[in-house]
Amino acid sequence: MDITVLGGGNGSYAAAADLSEKGHKVRLWRRNDKAFKPVLEKQAISVSDSKGRRDIHLHLATSNLKEAVTGTKLIVIPLPAFAQQSLAKQLASVLEDDQVIFLPPGTFGSYVMAQTLVEEGCQSNVIFAETGTLPYLARKHDEQTISLSGRATRLPTGVFPSERSEYAFEILQEAFPAIEPIQDALDGALMNAGPIIHPPLIIMNAGPIQHFDKWDIHDEGTQQAVRSVHTSLDNERMKIREALGYNSPHFPLADHYNEEGDEWMYGDGAHEELVDGEDWYEPLDLKTHRYMTEDIACGLAFLVSLGEWLNIEVPTAAGLLALASSITGEDFRKTGRTMENLKLHDISKEQLKDLLTKGSTQYEVQ
Repeated sequence: MDITVLGGGNGSYAAAADLSEKGHKVRLWRRNDKAFKPVLEKQAISVSDSKGRRDIHLHLATSNLKEAVTGTKLIVIPLPAFAQQSLAKQLASVLEDDQVIFLPPGTFGSYVMAQTLVEEGCQSNVIFAETGTLPYLARKHDEQTISLSGRATRLPTGVFPSERSEYAFEILQEAFPAIEPIQDALDGALMNAGPIIHPPLIIMNAGPIQHFDKWDIHDEGTQQAVRSVHTSLDNERMKIREALGYNSPHFPLADHYNEEGDEWMYGDGAHEELVDGEDWYEPLDLKTHRYMTEDIACGLAFLVSLGEWLNIEVPTAAGLLALASSITGEDFRKTGRTMENLKLHDISKEQLKDLLTKGSTQYEVQ
């Protein structure tokens, strides 16, 4: 299948390499020409995983967005949530009817990007899908080498508009067989593990993060007190899901850590594999790292605003969001990805469900 992958981060390189090795014709686009130069010249990505190290050749590596997108069925965008709006503006003039845009994960980016495309005058009838995590545990070693330490075994995914789900899943599952269909894009957004796992890890480890040159939040930083906060925060996520009519499985984060319980998104034993390596032993700037600018400013802010919109108390999420705002000096409840800033705070649950089904933006508050 002809597939476009957009971006130059860990997830984009991992997707481009893995999908290419599986036989798909992958075009990889990145806007930073200078950083992209090694891949552009080689037309390949170097991969390091359990099979060893090797070069995987791409169908095309290009810095021309139209060249990357034209004629492909699937567009994979593993970029941070805060980049979705600006990328949608660039895509507005080059998208084609019936292309599927996959956001792994999305943080309700399906709606953000669809809304932006409408504002930009895009006439193409595209379909969005989003899931709860990246399909890969991956870290770039340099601008042409990616380390793959794990692959997702279950990817709960929702489509926007959900009435196009059957068509979208036929395409998505050809590329990612681990995808499991769920109700809609908001269902998928509320599977996002990032806003649950990362806020407690960086806020409760703020001292050692700022003291040491490097600190592994997933190993030394994951102690029982942190796990307890994870559980409280995840319970609030699941309470919101149930209030919106999304049933189990909810993929509770506890299944990622515990040997008992259902298989989580990366399969059994994934946490042990994650901490065995040193890919996540990294310097972490609390103001600029994507755990703050994506998982908190977008994901956690959205969760808190949903809770307030539903009149559900979410004290753990709200407390973590307030602490993050104090650390950064920015009030994420006001500036983050929220129901208010998405202009959805004055619609009903019934209107929201209709929007998710049909992809309509008629309920936006002007």
